[in-house]
Amino acid sequence: MIEILNFPQRALWNEIAYRPKKKSKLMAMRVAEIVDKVRAGGDAALRELTLKYDGTAPYSFYVTESEFKSAADAVDEDLKRAIDSAVLNITRFHKAQKVSSVELETQKGVFCCQRSLPVKRVGLYIPGGSAPLFSTVMMLVIPAKIAGCKEITLFTPPAGNGSVSPLILYVANLLGISEVIKAGGAQAIAAMAYGTESIRKVDKIFGPGNSYVAQAKLYVSTAVSIDMVAGPSELMIIADKSANPSFIAADLLSQAEHGPDSQLFLLTSEREIAEKVNSEIDSQLASLPRQNAAMESLKNSKIVLMKEEDEMVEFANLYGPEHLMISTEDPWIVADKIESAGSIFLGNYSPESAGDYASGTNHSLPTSGWTKSVGGISVDSFLHKITYQKISKTGLQRLGKTVEILAEAEGLYAHKNAVKIRLKEIQNGL
Repeated sequence: MIEILNFPQRALWNEIAYRPKKKSKLMAMRVAEIVDKVRAGGDAALRELTLKYDGTAPYSFYVTESEFKSAADAVDEDLKRAIDSAVLNITRFHKAQKVSSVELETQKGVFCCQRSLPVKRVGLYIPGGSAPLFSTVMMLVIPAKIAGCKEITLFTPPAGNGSVSPLILYVANLLGISEVIKAGGAQAIAAMAYGTESIRKVDKIFGPGNSYVAQAKLYVSTAVSIDMVAGPSELMIIADKSANPSFIAADLLSQAEHGPDSQLFLLTSEREIAEKVNSEIDSQLASLPRQNAAMESLKNSKIVLMKEEDEMVEFANLYGPEHLMISTEDPWIVADKIESAGSIFLGNYSPESAGDYASGTNHSLPTSGWTKSVGGISVDSFLHKITYQKISKTGLQRLGKTVEILAEAEGLYAHKNAVKIRLKEIQNGL
């Protein structure tokens, strides 16, 4: 059961919205040691750490053609069709995100332009372990391909026998990825950031992972660009009397099974809904294979009774959840007031798991309150923008005095002179 809080005063909201943090100086030190070891020792260090943490020491880190073929043979045909359907939806939604370049004349003779160019080489981290996230392959590779990234390499931890999840390999191959590296954890992030004898460094790192992976991404971010630092999964649900308690319980448990540090909230004015949800959680939990992780997650979670819908909106914006479900009679009225959320699911028939897999939106989303300032992964995440300007003689004559005055006001006389010397040449007809 989830703890029910009865109409708490606003003065308590910050405490209720607090995210449990696992900031460990010891973990940070261990991550730094791992990263520095790979940076200094290359392949040998990466192989040693893979043996230590994954129980295997691959002679070559690269997945072979025969491994790709075996993976394809191992995937069920029904699953292949489901993957095809998800790929189609994700591709449609992300293709629509492509933007045109910006070109305009800000004033006569002053032409400005902005163009979006793909990041050349990207490294995508795909979690393995007990739940190999082949869906993350779709969510990262598809927008990278649409953006035009030329070099895409997947990194994923191998099993103890040296193999990689057939599902991860099947989806990678389906999407045209031939370079998959058997390395996980902080050591994989180090290989991405600095390269080794056999692995080229990347220009940007993407992908979720455990706390060690997140810490490693943060540690190498001074040397290479990263997408975001992903924390534990989050789900908040706003529900009124029109909501279905069994649906809500299923959605809460779908996030709880991600891991013991997931955090869940249900905001509602209806005590009956709260109690029925708790009852449904107890009933549904018994049949889940990952019930131990889910039970731990429920300890971090809360059902908060609130009198007004506007209070729920205010609390949701304060917390800024990764996933926000709105199960109300008119969910758009609530959604239009939301300012901080990674992805929003509207109505009783929009389960969060649809966004995780196949609706078309991306499931790589900001957590830990980052939703207040950044969005989830999109095609734009794989692009970098360059601005251009072309100024004619006439344009500089019109603009130059403005630049001279502004530069002098900042005390930067060389800046002023860079304009002045050109204007003098124009005036002299040279």
